[in-house]
Amino acid sequence: MGTVLDDDFLHLMAAELCRVRGVQAVALGGSRARGTHRPDSDVDLGLYIEADADLDAVAHVASAWTVEPVTIAGRGGWGPWVEGGAWLVVDGVPVDLILRDIDRVREQCARAARGEFAFHVQPGHPLGFLDVAYAGEVATGVPLCDPTGLLDELARSVTPYPSALRAAVLENLWQVDFLLNGAAKGAKAEDVAYVTLCATTATMLLAHGWHAAAGEWVTNEKGLVPRVARLDLDSGDFSAAASAALASVGSSTDELLATIDAVRALPRPDVSRSR
Repeated sequence: MGTVLDDDFLHLMAAELCRVRGVQAVALGGSRARGTHRPDSDVDLGLYIEADADLDAVAHVASAWTVEPVTIAGRGGWGPWVEGGAWLVVDGVPVDLILRDIDRVREQCARAARGEFAFHVQPGHPLGFLDVAYAGEVATGVPLCDPTGLLDELARSVTPYPSALRAAVLENLWQVDFLLNGAAKGAKAEDVAYVTLCATTATMLLAHGWHAAAGEWVTNEKGLVPRVARLDLDSGDFSAAASAALASVGSSTDELLATIDAVRALPRPDVSRSR
């Protein structure tokens, strides 16, 4: 049969899942879809499901691949913006089954095309879950089972990267200085946690801006800042400068203000491109 890393085995897994009622498509996502994975990276499988999908049957299928019975976290089981799923180990390799509600994915693809987006509170996503990441997943994922052409249809609706979304993300960078001005007040009280949160959030928003400027989708905060260095544009060495700025935030007022200044001086994408 091969191993879970084999393309044939991935397609076999996807085909078995697609036979479950309510599972309309399965796609490979994450770093493996982007080709940036490490040998120890997880395998992310997105299951695009209808409202009445038989999750017990999904669990039964997945249990055949593991040495232990599988339990599927249902809608909201992992928070409001991740439909649920399961963490498996198949042939010694971590495999994440991630549920995606088809209606919600359609909605976010339409919003992305209109240049609308928002971040939402979600466990495991410290910056907040970017709702149009759903659109990014269908645009960048690798369909493994798509019998009705659902994923192909959705990907075409947001490919190439929507110019309206690029403009909206770049215009949102007004928040960077707003956050850093607030951080300066926290620095006077030597509030290390608040300054760190503001500085990190500002840095992550800038990284989002650089990705938008390059027309590259963001589907997760992990690796977001380092990935700017691999974008096909001149980011002024943003990734290295950001790492240096956040490497030692400090604890005294002077140290904290120096960190704020360093973040404020980070290279920024050309916001005029949004107009």
